[in-house]
Amino acid sequence: MKSQSEQKPECCPKFDPIPWDDKSFEWANKKFIKDKVFTLFYMPLNFGGVMKRLDEKLTKAGATMPDYLGLSDHTSKWNMDIYLAVDKEIPDAENVTLSGKFYSKVYEGPFQDTGKWMKDFEIKAKNKGLSMKKEYMWYTTCPKCAKKYGKNYVVVVGEVA
Repeated sequence: MKSQSEQKPECCPKFDPIPWDDKSFEWANKKFIKDKVFTLFYMPLNFGGVMKRLDEKLTKAGATMPDYLGLSDHTSKWNMDIYLAVDKEIPDAENVTLSGKFYSKVYEGPFQDTGKWMKDFEIKAKNKGLSMKKEYMWYTTCPKCAKKYGKNYVVVVGEVA
């Protein structure tokens, strides 16, 4: 059985920003599996290994990852929680659900612009009268695929208070 990354000629599918740019939406018990990535001053150290481990669990369970959605929650300089969207419960994984109202905005550029993106996101949300409980980053492609496609899209997804 091939993993999801082996089923495609590229490791990351091309991302379409239109459905996620400046959008409000609601999730009711949206399924995810959660794992931890070690970081050093917010830079992920074992991201690839964690993604491989999660992909193996998905493949073994015969599950898919809708929209290839993976939300990152930088909990400290030393840890990032990763949430991968799944279409069903996954054995031997930390299964979680997210429910609520959300707002998303797409950004494009180098990761070093993250601070600018977050400030812009806060302004956009405030101008819409939204207050955020929590914000996640969705790195839509790996650095190799971003280079291949010529775009490095990152989506900020905020849970609305």
